[in-house]
Amino acid sequence: MFLSRLAATMRTPRRTRFLAIAAAACLTVPWSASASDPSSKERTRWTSTWGASPQVPGAPLSIDGQTLRQIAHVSIGGESVRVRLSNAFGTSPLAVTEARIAISAGGSAIVPNTDRTLTFGGSPSTSIPAGALVVSDPVDLDVAPLANLAVSLYFAGKVSATTEHSLAQQTTYLSPAGNYASATALPSGGSTTTTWYFLNGVEVGSRSPRDAIVALGDSITDGYASTVDANRRWPNYLAARLQEKHRTSDIAVVDQGISGNRVLHDFIGPNALARFDRDVLAQSGARWVIVLEGINDIGIPGAFGLASEAVSAEEIIAGHRQLIARAHAQGLLVYGATLTAFEGTIFPGYFSAAGEAKRQAVNHWIRTGGAYDAVIDFDRATRDPAHPSRLLPAYDSGDHLHPNDMGYEAMARAIDLSLFGRGH
Repeated sequence: MFLSRLAATMRTPRRTRFLAIAAAACLTVPWSASASDPSSKERTRWTSTWGASPQVPGAPLSIDGQTLRQIAHVSIGGESVRVRLSNAFGTSPLAVTEARIAISAGGSAIVPNTDRTLTFGGSPSTSIPAGALVVSDPVDLDVAPLANLAVSLYFAGKVSATTEHSLAQQTTYLSPAGNYASATALPSGGSTTTTWYFLNGVEVGSRSPRDAIVALGDSITDGYASTVDANRRWPNYLAARLQEKHRTSDIAVVDQGISGNRVLHDFIGPNALARFDRDVLAQSGARWVIVLEGINDIGIPGAFGLASEAVSAEEIIAGHRQLIARAHAQGLLVYGATLTAFEGTIFPGYFSAAGEAKRQAVNHWIRTGGAYDAVIDFDRATRDPAHPSRLLPAYDSGDHLHPNDMGYEAMARAIDLSLFGRGH
């Protein structure tokens, strides 16, 4: 599936694949009013609790008078909620006829008494300009930590889903023709995918200040090969760990991984340097960043015959330094994660001895260079002690590049929770 997704993207026109984002980084105001009490303007603080970085699709989904219902697994809860919708890669305005949010009851079902209409400047519909995003008005909804929310979008006209997040590892439901945004469950006759469309983020409101960790990465952060609908990506496991302790239970985790992502070149989605402002700095409440990027800079040129895009370890490190400088300029702490082992990967041309030497050089710099505010050693946590250039078999999904559920949990367990708190 990994290679088929990458190949589909490679078949899209180069101009489209490398389309720049003109106006997607819309910074949200940290203090805003709740839906029911305008006087609470000075009391509600918004924090990103879930995210999905937008990408150009290989083959856009066609929607014609249908309803999308998508599931978002939040990290922290709140007393109110609002949603971010993105038309980052659209070339014309996106007309959303109706949008609703509810607590998921599993599958396409919702808990009926939690269903809420989402409005945009008081209107139940919205038109999102090409390249832009919109933030819904807040609605009162008690959202528990680690809850699943269902966001339903009805499009009365024909829509091409030109903005997506391809590797959701979560079932998305597309109804048969009709407006089923408020339906307790979608009727039979529709279809499902494991991709998110237009849904860019969920924010929760609270009167107490909360902070967010943003996980910036590639398919290993995106959760490739983890169990679909089970929320077993390493950022999910980290969010669950944070909830186990009172002192960290108000810290959100926002997964901004993109399968196939690189530091220095576009591939599936914009490169990390290009998307950093939108996917990290624009996240409400962001305080910490965990960067796990670089293995695709090493492996993809050989796997796809992109010799002109081969980079050195020094170039990858220079890219990391740029991310660090930009995070620090906005007052964020940034933690570097070591690149995990990949010898023996089943993807032809991805691994080489020279590539392993680059990985070792990048990891040595992350561990000893002192540029990051702290180091998270995912490599040490997941490698085979008897063969350190390979993943531990118990943590290997089978492709010798991506961890399985146990491997992702081990990654989360390797993170020192004392790195997150008011003292950091």
